[in-house]
Amino acid sequence: MHFIIQMFQKKQFAFITLEGLNIYFIFTCKQKQIPMKKQILFIYVSLIFTFISCKKENSSVENTSSTAEINEKVATLLSKMTIEEKIGQMTQITITNFQDKDSASLNLKKLNEAIVKYNIGSILNVPNPGAPSTQRWAEVITAIDNETDKTRLKIPVLYGIDAIHGSSYTAGATLFPQQIGMAATFNTEIVKKGTEVSAYETRASSIPWVFSPDLDLPRNPSWSRLWESFGEDTYLSSQMAKAMIEGFQGKDIGSKYNVAACMKHFIGYGSTTTGKDRTPSIIPERVLRQFDLPIYEEAIKAGGKSIMISSGEINGTPVHASKYLITDVLKKELGFKGVVVTDWKDIIYLHTRHKVAETMREAVKISVLAGIDMSMVPEDYTFYEHLLDLVKNNEVPMERIDDAVSRILTMKMELGLFESMVANPSDYKKFGSSEFIQLAYDAAAESITLLKNNNNVLPLSTQEKVLVCGPTANSMKYLNGGWSYNWQGQNSDVYAADKFTILEAFENKIGKQNVIYAEGVSFESDSEENIAKAVSVARGVSKIILCLGEKNYTETPGDISNLYIDQKQVKLALALAKLNIPIVLVLNEGRPRIISQIEDKTSAVIQCYLPGNEGGRALVDILYGDVNPSGRLPYNYPRYTNSLEKYNRKYTESLADEEQNDDAKYEKVIFLNLNLEQVFLILHLNIPI
Repeated sequence: MHFIIQMFQKKQFAFITLEGLNIYFIFTCKQKQIPMKKQILFIYVSLIFTFISCKKENSSVENTSSTAEINEKVATLLSKMTIEEKIGQMTQITITNFQDKDSASLNLKKLNEAIVKYNIGSILNVPNPGAPSTQRWAEVITAIDNETDKTRLKIPVLYGIDAIHGSSYTAGATLFPQQIGMAATFNTEIVKKGTEVSAYETRASSIPWVFSPDLDLPRNPSWSRLWESFGEDTYLSSQMAKAMIEGFQGKDIGSKYNVAACMKHFIGYGSTTTGKDRTPSIIPERVLRQFDLPIYEEAIKAGGKSIMISSGEINGTPVHASKYLITDVLKKELGFKGVVVTDWKDIIYLHTRHKVAETMREAVKISVLAGIDMSMVPEDYTFYEHLLDLVKNNEVPMERIDDAVSRILTMKMELGLFESMVANPSDYKKFGSSEFIQLAYDAAAESITLLKNNNNVLPLSTQEKVLVCGPTANSMKYLNGGWSYNWQGQNSDVYAADKFTILEAFENKIGKQNVIYAEGVSFESDSEENIAKAVSVARGVSKIILCLGEKNYTETPGDISNLYIDQKQVKLALALAKLNIPIVLVLNEGRPRIISQIEDKTSAVIQCYLPGNEGGRALVDILYGDVNPSGRLPYNYPRYTNSLEKYNRKYTESLADEEQNDDAKYEKVIFLNLNLEQVFLILHLNIPI
C-alpha cells in the first residue's frame, strides 16, 4: 500500500489524513491524559476496523417495509403522470408571485394557474408583508391545498422555508443564536434540542421543509455568510451538522413535530477567493475532499433528505453545471438518495452571470443533466417550458426526469403530505413557550465568548453606574441578523418588540437609574455632536459598555471590501478611551471584524456573534457574573487583514516564530511501500523496518 500519513495534534484534537485513500479521521481526548503512543495505537486499531467494515457499510441497503411501501406507491403514481405533471413537480415558485403589489392577500387566480396549469411541485418563501402568525400560515397553506385538490392527481405542494435559527419566518417563534454562535457552544446536545424546537414551530406553521443546516466551510473571514456556518473546522461542522439533521428530522419526518432538512450549499460555496458572495472559488480536489466533503458525508449519513447546490463555481465550473460534483460525487459516491434543489435563480444565472450557457434553454439542459431535481426558478415558468421542450425533443431523457420526480414524490410521501398539509393548532401548545425560550437563552449564554478580561474588570458590580453606548446597543436587528422575520432581518425591532435589547437588559438588571445611554454613532452617521455627547455623559460612570459590530445583513448586501470595523465606530471608541474609564467592548457581528485599532484601549472584550432574541439577557447575566462565559471561537480572529491563517494551517504558512502556536506539534511521516502493521511498529514501538 502506498500512502502518506499526516498528523496534527493540538490540545484536544488529533487529525489523521491518508492521502490517496480519501480518508479523514479525527478523535478527541483529554489533553495530557492519553500518551501519544496510545493515541497512535487507537488510530491503528481504528484504521483496521475501518478497512474491515467499509465494504459492509457501503453495501448496506435500507430495506424496511415502510420504505418498500413508499417506493411502490411512488412507482405507481409516477406511471400515471404525464410529462407535464412530472416537470411541474420539478418546478419551485416563490409565494410572492401569487400576491399583487402592496397586497398581503393571495391572488387565487395566479395560484390556480401555477398549480393547475403548470402543476408546480413546490412553493417557498415568506408572503408579504413578512413573518405571518401560525394562523396566517395555516390560511396560506390551506389555499394552496385547495388548489391542489383541483388537479387530476392531487399531488400535494411541498412548501419550503428558510428556518435558519428557529422558525425565523413565523411571528412569535423562538429564535436561537445564528449557526456561528451555536458552533461556539461546542455543545451538540443543545444544538440538537434547539433544532427540535425549530422543527416543532415550523410544523406548527404548516411548513414541512426547511432550508437548513448551512454546511459551508468559510475560508475568507470577510464572507457575508460566515455567520450562517459552523466556522472553519471540518470536525466541529460535521458534528453540528449531524446534530441539526437529527433535531430537524427525528426518527420519522412524517411526524407532525419533524421536518425535512435541506443541507446547503453543496459544495465549496464559502471559499470564495474575494470573500464576496457568489464569486468564484479555487479549491484543489484534495482540499475539497479533506475539508469540505466530510461535512456533507456526515450529514448524509445522518439521513438528510435534501440538499441545495452552491451558487458559486469551483475551478471555473459553476456547481449547478457540474455533473461530476452533483451526480458522480454526491449521488453516486456519497449515495445521496434525496432531493437536489437549486438556489435562487441559479439555473437562470448559468446563462446571465456565469455565461456557460448561450441560452436559457441550454442552461436548463445543462443543470438537469448535471443532476438537478428541482429548480428554485422562482418567479416565472421558463424552467417548466424549456424542460418540457427539451424532453419532447429527446435532449433530456425521461430516465433523468423520472429519477428527479421519484425523489421529490418520495420526500412528499415520507413527510405525510398526501394525508395532511395543514397543522392543527391544538397539537402545538408549546409554540413560543417559556420552556422553548429558556432553551434559547441557554444556547445564547453558552455561545457568548470572553476574549479578554484585563485586571478582572469583569464581572461588573450591580452597584456601579454604567454607560451603554454604540450602534448595536439598542436594537434587536443586531442581535438577530439576517433571515429574521424577513430576508435581511430589518424588521426585528417590530416582531421582537417584547424582547430585551442590550440596553434594556441592563436597565432590567440594575435599574434605569444606574444606566446611562448614548448611541454615539449609528451605522449611517458619525455625528461629532453625538460622539461628544457620549463622551460628556460618560464622565460620571464607573464602566463603559461599548457595543460595536455590524448591521443586519446576509448574502450580497453583506459584501464588504474592508475587514476592519468601520471608522465611525473606531472614532467613538478612541474618543471614549481618552477618559481612562474601563471599557468593556461587546461585539455583535456575523464575522470577525478587525479591531486592532481599538482593542488595546479596552479592558475586556466579549464576542456575542448573533445571539438571537434572548442574547441581550444572556450577555448581561454573563457581564454580572451570574453565568460563566463558556463559548469558544469557532474560527481564528485575525489581527490584520494580511494575517488570515486558519487555526489548522500548515507550518509553512507562518514561518515567523511569533506566529507559531506554542502548544502545537506538527509531524509529518512519509511511508512508502509499507503495510499498516509496519507503520504501527514504527510509530508505536519505534522498531525500524
